[in-house]
Parts: sequence; structure tokens; C-alpha cells
Amino acid sequence: MFFRHKAILFITAIAILATALFGFDRVDAQRNPNAPGVKATPTPEPDDEVIKINTEVVNVLFTAQDRSRRLLTDLKQSDVRLLENGQVQEISAFARQVDLPLSLAILIDTSVSQERTLPEEKAAAIAFLESVVRPSKDEVSVVSFTGESTLEQGMTNNLTRLRRAVERVQFVPPSGYIGGGVIAGTPPISGDNQSVQGSTAIWDAIWVTSDEVLGPAPEKTRRAIILLTDGVNTSGRKKLDEAVQAALKSEAIIYSIGIGDNFYSGVDRGALNKISERTGGRAYFPRDERELRTAFQQIQEEMRSQYLIAYEPSDQKRDGTYRQIEIELTNPQLVKDKVKVTHRQGYFAKSSTAPTK
Repeated sequence: MFFRHKAILFITAIAILATALFGFDRVDAQRNPNAPGVKATPTPEPDDEVIKINTEVVNVLFTAQDRSRRLLTDLKQSDVRLLENGQVQEISAFARQVDLPLSLAILIDTSVSQERTLPEEKAAAIAFLESVVRPSKDEVSVVSFTGESTLEQGMTNNLTRLRRAVERVQFVPPSGYIGGGVIAGTPPISGDNQSVQGSTAIWDAIWVTSDEVLGPAPEKTRRAIILLTDGVNTSGRKKLDEAVQAALKSEAIIYSIGIGDNFYSGVDRGALNKISERTGGRAYFPRDERELRTAFQQIQEEMRSQYLIAYEPSDQKRDGTYRQIEIELTNPQLVKDKVKVTHRQGYFAKSSTAPTK
């Protein structure tokens, strides 16, 4: 599974490799590591450090919200306990995280269902980037997709490039398209291109982004996918479960913004809720442009208001198996107040045959 080439994937791969090896800015450092303004990857804050001593350490980010969906920012380690495959684990680190570097991927559905709302989506995405991205710490990529995925912009902290990438995203009507979701006439000779352009492969887009874009991102970053789509998957090779597994392996949280024709028409809430909840994120279903901007604002607040739990699993076998994670409240008052804890539901153990990061 690869992105559709726009003569940029190869360049992006080099840029990502350069960052992994040298820790410099994605593109400028590759050209001239000594150029003015080039900054090395920032040193993590002391609270971000987790020491590994020949054992596997698992980091789990989570949020806590009350019944009014307000984020709680004063939890203590004694308020929770963590279980792996039903077994209580000893927590080695607990801290509220407000300053971790971000590695984000914005996925924008450009299929027929997005024709009317795409301008509002793009405007909200640009406003989100301008308010969230800290050039000294964060990096973002932009991916558009229909039946295939296009890497519009690889990981960068350059706001100008990100803004241009989002502005470049556009709805390209399939051959014979009249409007309002109606496709008339006979498909062109290149039937494969017609079927791809007129379809939506959401799970493929998540899978390839998790594997090829967020997978190589630096360690000790908060990785997330912001998915703008109606959630109706009509093509592709991957299934929802495979998309979830790819996101979990890259430790990416998925925030879904369910939006279709006229914002709410035909949105598959069940699919978007499922893929977000299983990766530790949330799904939003805005009804108009104001609620769309509010959704982006809430995502920003949530990414800045998370807790980090680190633990060494009692089962240290490197067998590549899936391990289920549960975070339970132990504070009776929090249970009484029906506080909701959101986190990824599991992870894949490292394999003894796979190279460690």
C-alpha cells in the first residue's frame, strides 16, 4: 500500500529519514544543516523521560472528563489503576502532559460527499494549524483521499507549507458528474481511474498514513490523526480493524470529524465512533461551520490536557501479541461523578525478531 505519487513521496521519505538520523528540521536541515534558523529536535522535558533498562516500557496517554465533558486536570496516580490483559500493573510514572511535541496527520476526504463542505473544512483546518503548531516542537502532514491517498505535504513544522497544502486540496469530480452526488453517463475508457475517483477508501488512508507517515515519526511525540470524512467506506483493500491495528502500532490516536454533504447527511457515526474510541480518541459530528470550528478547538484542548502513565508489563515476552489495556478509577468520588476515562484499548508487544527503536 503506497500513496499516489505526486513526485513528493520519495522526497518526503528522504526528509523523514533525515529527521530520524539527524534530528534537524524536515527540509531545511537536509539542504544545509548549518543554515540560520535551523533548530535541532528539542530535548524532552524531564517529565517526558522514561528510562528503559532492558525491559519494555509501555506509555499510555489518557484523558478524563466529567458528565459535562469538561476535562479534569487534577487527577493523581492514586485515583486510577492500570490493567493489562486483566492483570493489575505497577505504574512507574504518572504525570499530566501539556507540553509533549505533536506529530499530527490531517486526513481530508475529497470524495463526492464532501463537495459542499470542503471549503469550510479547509478553513477550519488552517485555523487549527495556526493555533496549534509550535514550529520549535510540532510537525504535521496533510493527506487527501478518495479511493486512493495523496500525500499533499510530508511532516513539516513550516506553517506556510502546511497552509498551502491544505489550500491545494480540492474536490475533483468524476467523469460524468452532474452535481449533488449524481454521476451520469458512461464511465470513461480508464474505468479504474473512474472507480477510484468516485469512491472512498477511508481505512486504506488511515493504514498508509499510520504506517508510512506517523510510524517513522520521532519517539516521545504525541501522535494523532485528524480525520475529516463522512465515515462511509466504499472501496479499498483494508478493513476497519486493520486501520485500527495500524494506528495502534504507530501509537496514533484518531480524532474523527464526521462531516458529509450539508455537514450531517449520510454520516456513519458508528464507524467513526468505533475507530476513534479504539485508538483513544473521540468522534465529533458538527452540524454547521461554527460547530466544526468548535470541534477543532476541543481536539486542541484535549491534546494539551492528557495524562501519561508508564509501566513495565509483568509479561515481558516479546511475542508480538496484542495486549488489552484498561484504566479504572479507584477514587469513589470520581466513580460517583461518572467521570469517563478515554485511552487506547491496547497495544502490540514488540517481537523478538523485530529491531527495537
